[in-house]
Parts: sequence; C-alpha cells; structure tokens
Amino acid sequence: MRQELVHVIAGNAFAISDAQGDIEVDPHAPVGLFSFDTRFLSHWVLSIDGERLNALSRDDMTYFETRFFLVPGTASHYVDADVSIIRHRSVHDCFHEKITVLNHSSEHAEFSVRVEMGSDFADIVEVGDPRRRDVRIEADSARHQLVLRYERQRFVRETTVSSTAPVEVDEKGMTFRIRIPPEGQWETDLHLAMIIRGEGGQDMRASLESHQKAVRGGMREDLAAWLDRAPQLVSERAGLEETYQGSLATLAALRYRPLSYGERVPVGGLPWAMAFCGRDSIITCLQSVAFTPELTPATLRMLALLQGGQLDDDREEEPGKILAQLRYGESAAFAERPSAIYFGAADTTPLFVVLLDEYERWSGDADLVRELRHPARMALDWIDEYGDLTGDGYLRYQRRNERHGTINQSWKDSSDAIAAGNGQQPAFPRATCELQGYAYDAKRRGARLARQFWDDPGYADRLEREAAALKERFNRDFWLPQHEYYALALDPYGEPVDALSSNIGHLLWSGIVPDDRAEAIAEHLLGPRLFSGWGVRTYATGQRPYNPVGSHLGAVWPSDNALIAAGLRHYRFDTHAARIAAGIFDMAQTLGGAVPELIAGYDRSTTKYPVQLPSAGRPQSWSSGALLMLLGTMLGLRPTGDNLLVNPALPRGFGRLELLDIPGRWGRSDAYAGDRSTNPRPRPRLH
Repeated sequence: MRQELVHVIAGNAFAISDAQGDIEVDPHAPVGLFSFDTRFLSHWVLSIDGERLNALSRDDMTYFETRFFLVPGTASHYVDADVSIIRHRSVHDCFHEKITVLNHSSEHAEFSVRVEMGSDFADIVEVGDPRRRDVRIEADSARHQLVLRYERQRFVRETTVSSTAPVEVDEKGMTFRIRIPPEGQWETDLHLAMIIRGEGGQDMRASLESHQKAVRGGMREDLAAWLDRAPQLVSERAGLEETYQGSLATLAALRYRPLSYGERVPVGGLPWAMAFCGRDSIITCLQSVAFTPELTPATLRMLALLQGGQLDDDREEEPGKILAQLRYGESAAFAERPSAIYFGAADTTPLFVVLLDEYERWSGDADLVRELRHPARMALDWIDEYGDLTGDGYLRYQRRNERHGTINQSWKDSSDAIAAGNGQQPAFPRATCELQGYAYDAKRRGARLARQFWDDPGYADRLEREAAALKERFNRDFWLPQHEYYALALDPYGEPVDALSSNIGHLLWSGIVPDDRAEAIAEHLLGPRLFSGWGVRTYATGQRPYNPVGSHLGAVWPSDNALIAAGLRHYRFDTHAARIAAGIFDMAQTLGGAVPELIAGYDRSTTKYPVQLPSAGRPQSWSSGALLMLLGTMLGLRPTGDNLLVNPALPRGFGRLELLDIPGRWGRSDAYAGDRSTNPRPRPRLH
C-alpha cells in the first residue's frame, strides 16, 4: 500500500506531501507545491539531528491549512521521545509553514533542525517524467533567504523561501542550530513566495504578514460567509448535514481567479484538473445553481471572453466554440501542447447555452442574458456550422490536432471510451448520443431566450423547428428497437455503436426522449447491468470492453449519476432517481471526506465497500456539486416563474429533510420533505 498523501488547497494553488509533511518527487503522483500549472517546490524535507520524522497524528483544520504532529525516530521508540515537532502548513497565494520544536525533558536541549529545499519548476503535464531545467539558486544567510529561479525567454518562475529565525542557508536548504530550555519550545515561520512573470503573468509575491492575515482572517471569514450564503440543511439522516457542508467547503476550496480576470471561477479538481476546464466548470455551475449561484455569472463571462473567434487547427478553435481548458504552464506558453487555450470539446458549446438559460430561470438575471446575447448566438450557430461535420444534422467531433488533440471530445474523453459491445471502435467523426441531447436542449433554451429577452421571435421559431427536427431524426437513427435503448454513438456512415452505457441517462436530462420510450431507458439504468448498487456504471456489464476499474468502461461517476437522477425525475421516475441518490450518498458517507471523481463499478453486494481508484481525482468540483444536485433532485426543486416549486421524493430511510433559505428570484425560500408532524431539531450553521 502506498503511503497516504496529504494536500492543502486554495484556488489553483495546492501542496501535496506525504503523511509527515515531506515533499519528494514521485513519478506516479504530482507531489509538490503547484500554482498555475507549475511546480514551485519539488523537495521539502524536515529532519532533526539528521533523523527523518514520523507522524503521530494530523489535524486537517480547513481545506487551506493542516497541522502535522511529529517525532523523530522509528516506530519502535518514538512514543517516548523527549522532543516533538508541529508543522502548521497553510496555502494562500503563497505557502507558509510554522515549525515548532518542543523539548519535553527537564534539561536544556540542543538540536540541528534541517529543511532541505528544491524546485524543478516542472510543468504539471510532465511531472511523471520532468525534463531537466537550469535553476539558478541564491543562498543568503544574512537575509535568511533562499531564492530558486527558472527563466526561459519571457517565461519566469521564481520560488523565494524566507525564515523569521536566524538560519544557515545553503543551496540545498536551511539549517537551524537551536537551544531550547527545559519544557520549552522554539519556532520559526518559513514563508514561500511564488513569483510568476512573463506574458500574461503577474508577481504573486506576498509578505509573511499579509499571508498570515489572509489565512487567519480573510480566508476563514470568506469560508464562513460562503457557507452562510448557502442554504442550511437540517436532516434526520446521520451524517448527511456534515456531508453537505463538506461539499460546500470543497467548492469553496476549488475557486480561483485566472490571471488578468478579477472574478473567481471553479477549477476542475485535484490533482490533474487544477485549471479552468470548460466542461467541469459548466457542469459544476449547473449542479450548484440552487445552492451557490454566484459561481455561474463569473463562469459564463469567462467562457464568453475566451470563446473561439477563428479557425486554428492546433488549438481546435472555431468561431463560437467554447473552450475545453485554459493552462498557464511552460508547455502551453511555448505551444509545445495546445493547452494554453484549447477547444477540443464538443459538449461545452451547447452546455454554455443550457447554463445561461438555467441560471436565468433561477436568478431572474435578464441583464446577464442580454449581455451574453452575442456569445450565446455564436454558440448556437456553431452547433450547425462547425459541429455538424458530415452534414447529417448531428453534432460530431474529430480532432484536428493529430499530435496532441483529445481523441474523444465528449465527457467520456479517455481514448477507449467509445466502443461497441463487441469492442470495436467506430471511425471518426463520432456522434455520441448525449451530444445530440445537449444540442436539442440548447436549441430549445436558446429559443426561450430569443423570444423573451432578445426580441427575436423569428430566430426563436427557427430554433424550435430545428430542435423538433433533431428530436425526430435522433429517435429514428439512434434507437435500437431490438435492445430498447439508444446507441452510444453513430459512426460517420450512420451505423449505430450498439453499446449500453450511462449516456442514455443524459438523454432523459436533456428531454430528447419521447415519453413512450422513457420507461425502457429507466429500467436499463437501474437494471443489474448498469446499476452497481452505488450508482450507474458508465458502461454495462456483459459487453466485451466492460471493466469495473475502467474510467469510462464500467466505473461509477457521481457527476454522471447526478444528471441521470435529474433526468429520471424529469420523466417522473421518482423511485429510480431515489435509488441512485441513495447509492451515491451512501458511497460519499461511507468513504468520508471529499467525494472522489469516480469509484470502481463492482457490484455493491460483492465488495460491500466502495472501491476507490488511484486514477480518481479528489477533491473534484463536479463530484461535490453532484451531491448538491442530487439533494435538489430529491427535494424536486424547480423554478417556476417567480416561485420555487418543491416536489420531494426521498429514498427510504432519509427521514425528515429541510433545506432553508434557498436563494433565487423569489428571494429566499424553504423546502421540506418527509414527516413534518414532529418538530425539527434546531441546528446552528456549521463553519
């Protein structure tokens, strides 16, 4: 078993270490201190008199700070150690570590405290095999400072470590020669500033004083205000309130300000998606609009700002297309990978329109709809002008960057994700079924926006006709009557890819399924081939490519399941939706902590415990958002004009449920579910 990894996060700055707080390069994990896709610290090891330390315990105080309680030596004798060490670590725009050494003996004690330091300034996309960089090092004992600097033309990254205590500084770290009185203690503050310079960059240097002020005051106050603005949950189900609060805190942790942009938007999640990812951000906003609506306007404006405006094969950019991801690392800066602004996704563009409409329904923010009229219309135009690659009226994808482009440009974006039941992979361009549902939904929603806010009824009529034609065409070409479900995709010749997959649940969410076919879809989703007991698998058992540990070929994703459950309730399959919600909440509460990106697709009856996968990111914005969406689905929350409709359908055993102060165009409203004959127990807000 690999040793536990520990992280602290603030926006897209994060530090990952071992259980003792030490950082050493690991080719299998992004261990280190990262910000804006660069590793600013790759080596950070604490020792006392040449001895490494072992952990007694850890206190994870908030998402941005933790404390390690350590002693020197091995497990055979450290319990009786006369000295112990506390590392209090926090991250903001900078990284801070307070080291406290406690002398537990009745005599003076002298120690040599050593912190080894180093940085390889690796781009996060290459941490498995970082290339060698020439790092300039300046050691200054007089100023208690070590400076590590990497420069490539105008791309400059710098790490500056300073200490509040006198210290001997060399090119590999800092050494403290200390003397502690009986039962006394010694401490120092180590402050690490991350400096970014270059095109589009900024100086992120901050003083120790400003960092401590931000962490002790501003960040805690910001978290408390974030939790206070969200609805309050009161539940009879044990642990559900804590799980809910944890999801809100995770979303708070995963907000960041992109360079040259003043508002905070959600990043995808730890460790590989600590960047602005179009799909992740849109889905997260859709999931959380009833709980934390402030994420959505900033996300929509950022996506509109970066919307495609030209044809660029390398970045897969097209006019009107919404980006897939935004990166700041070295490989992006020098176009070694098309990730600085990359557009290789076919679903982000229709989902942009879906989110804009959904946000207005909840918020009543007509001004934002009018402000984003042009980007929204460009997105709708893109669906037909550039998304229809074969002229058959279906939204398709095929990468144009053959070297580095994403192969599958739907939400199931692993290279082997789109395969028939016999394992055969279709030719390109591919039209996956859920993309057609998104396009249908975007056209219908765009028609509403055009008619009500853009004063263009002719355009609205056209979109409605196109949506109706797409629905008819889709139900003719994708439906597999012998199986009674929809094909996973069509190949470029119109032949169906006959796999049974979770994608069909997204079709319920988008509304493209006729009522007379919805029951068959619902039964497949909750049948034994797709439903594991924890949730719906991405790919059904009994097919050759099925693999319970395959990300998109059998694993269970909370984000996937949240959309499916919402779709089931849309078609009034309340019991089916409740089973999915119960399974995902059981998984989240069994594992504890942040909700993982995915779990293995083994039958719950077989494993009895949700099996985590090493490849799964944790925490993830759209996994935490999934719990919020499932909660809203169980309560049946839906904006209707200036009112909030509540139509609960809870799983068995959930008891009484109250969600108080739900924000929206109505101001604040409450939702209740379960037996209301008893008085609710009072609950203070948890911060």
